[in-house]
Amino acid sequence: MTRRMVRTSLRRPGYAAALIHRLSGIALALFLPMHFIALGTALQGADRFESFLGLTQNGFVRTGEWGLVCALAVHMALGLRVLAIEWLRYREPTARVVSGCLATAFAVGLLFLLSGA
Repeated sequence: MTRRMVRTSLRRPGYAAALIHRLSGIALALFLPMHFIALGTALQGADRFESFLGLTQNGFVRTGEWGLVCALAVHMALGLRVLAIEWLRYREPTARVVSGCLATAFAVGLLFLLSGA
């Protein structure tokens, strides 16, 4: 494989979709320990859980929650794209579908942000 072939494959929307799908999966995996800590504090009593939830009012944590919702939406949308390619043998105009997946994920994140959750 020549350098030129590698360079041109990196510019394709399918490569970007695969990269974003993997990065969002890593972000979700990094979230899991914090989720398990929250569940553990819930098992230790209501007071302990309420003090843990007080930490979520921090602006940094709120931004992280928004990023997590966006990562989940991106991962789901791009995962559905992969399933359509594998199971339905659907060959799509990749740039439009990937853009639609990212726009949908951003819209879900924006709805989450605007809902005040």
